[in-house]
Amino acid sequence: MMGAVILLSGGLDSVVSAYAAREQHPPELALTFDYGQRAAPREIEAALCVAADLGLPHRLVKLPWLGRLAPEAITDPAADLAAATDVGVWVPGRNAVFVSIAAAFAEAFDCQAIVCGFNAEEAAVFPDNSPEFVSRAEGLLELATRNAPRVIAPTLGLTKTEIVQLGIELEAPLHMTWSCYGAGPEHCFECPSCRRLQGALKAAGAWESWSEQRERPATRSEPC
Repeated sequence: MMGAVILLSGGLDSVVSAYAAREQHPPELALTFDYGQRAAPREIEAALCVAADLGLPHRLVKLPWLGRLAPEAITDPAADLAAATDVGVWVPGRNAVFVSIAAAFAEAFDCQAIVCGFNAEEAAVFPDNSPEFVSRAEGLLELATRNAPRVIAPTLGLTKTEIVQLGIELEAPLHMTWSCYGAGPEHCFECPSCRRLQGALKAAGAWESWSEQRERPATRSEPC
């Protein structure tokens, strides 16, 4: 078994991937990135909750320079989330930056894997979610590190609906996740990410149970 660094944004994909990978790739550290995105406070909150549920140490990495390169739809609180498009929320080089930073931690912590929440649905519009990206990232890490960690994405070939179904099967705490591009207090269900989440939950027959759990904070594991 290979110890792993988990890229944990607190969203659906990263959370389900963490739970899907943990038997073969025991997680040793969760990383969350704050690059000035509007959702950062809620993403961090969700990631902390999930890391606690997994019994993992958590590290927050701040990248203010990346936020200065990101589009306003991601960083400007005044931007209309309902008008956001997939093209309009592209952050230059984001996953390449995240995987590279995770690789540094993986080498330092002697971990042999980096677990990510890449998936088929977003790969259709974001090439840094694709199998080709994973393959080329691993090729880079063979030369960039001494231990050449694998890039593991358990959800790589799955749609959002299939990710929800897998999360339910794994008993992952889907109610703890935060997938909205906004800062809340609740999901907007207007931005592209929220629309994908809502569609997947409904298609999987999990919308009502997810909503009920979100409305009952007392049912969540501490400190959430």
